[in-house]
Amino acid sequence: MEIKKISRNLHQINLDQKESKIALLSDIHWDNPKCDREKLKRHLEYCKEQEMPIFINGDFFCLMQGKYDPRRSKKDVLPEHNKANYIDAVITDAVDWWTPYAHLLTVIGYGNHETAIIKNLETDPLQRFVDLLNYTNETSVYTGGYGGWLVIKKQVETNTYISKMMKYFHGSGGGGVVTKGAINLTRALELYENMDIFIMGHIHENSSRNDARDTVQYNPGKHAHQIIQKQIHLAITGAYKEEFEDGFGGWHVERGAPVKPTGGRILTLEGLRIRTKDNDSWELLVDSCKFPL
Repeated sequence: MEIKKISRNLHQINLDQKESKIALLSDIHWDNPKCDREKLKRHLEYCKEQEMPIFINGDFFCLMQGKYDPRRSKKDVLPEHNKANYIDAVITDAVDWWTPYAHLLTVIGYGNHETAIIKNLETDPLQRFVDLLNYTNETSVYTGGYGGWLVIKKQVETNTYISKMMKYFHGSGGGGVVTKGAINLTRALELYENMDIFIMGHIHENSSRNDARDTVQYNPGKHAHQIIQKQIHLAITGAYKEEFEDGFGGWHVERGAPVKPTGGRILTLEGLRIRTKDNDSWELLVDSCKFPL
């Protein structure tokens, strides 16, 4: 796996012939006591065993316990972070905790929790984390945007590569108890062009679907345009913060929100060789699933 920065919110991941999966995580809220670190660690260890690259789509941190934040609560801060230098304590602790997985991390995008810190405290906790993580481990992890693009270039055989374009957006709005983000995905189809994959988080759901578009593209092998059905894979990644618990109370329960699925998704890209009497070509099939653990 190789990761390249093209611009501040455009990156490229190169996968070799053996690599076919990328972990898609979001809404980890790592420093929140309600973060299911046991599940998170199982999933990260699975990525480590599979040598699977990891992309994180915002809200890596929670960071709601600063003096400025009206949501702060003593019960929602871990003892090791309950210090005068609260932000610094979270960042340095996070670097230690994530170091075993630093070599798998590729791009970490911003979520509303990180941008709130930049707005209110004039410091960038995500960039500080990435800089310290890279310095400590001699890695090349990048920060992305709140939204951006990832070019996934997959080697299917010697000297043959296929690229897929992934649009990521952390998310907006509150989702819906009934639609569970389906409308957000449909909006994305109207907002963005030339994407093969779309992922979002923010609303703490976990699902995927496939849409298709009737279009025309140039076939270099035939030196002509042809009509194709463009397949688009859309996914919503779940959170690792479980807020409902036993339903006794709290902000999540009082606003009528349901139990949410936890965990990220695994994006799979498999090369399929298509041979006909007139043509010999490759197609890259895309799908995603929940973690098996």
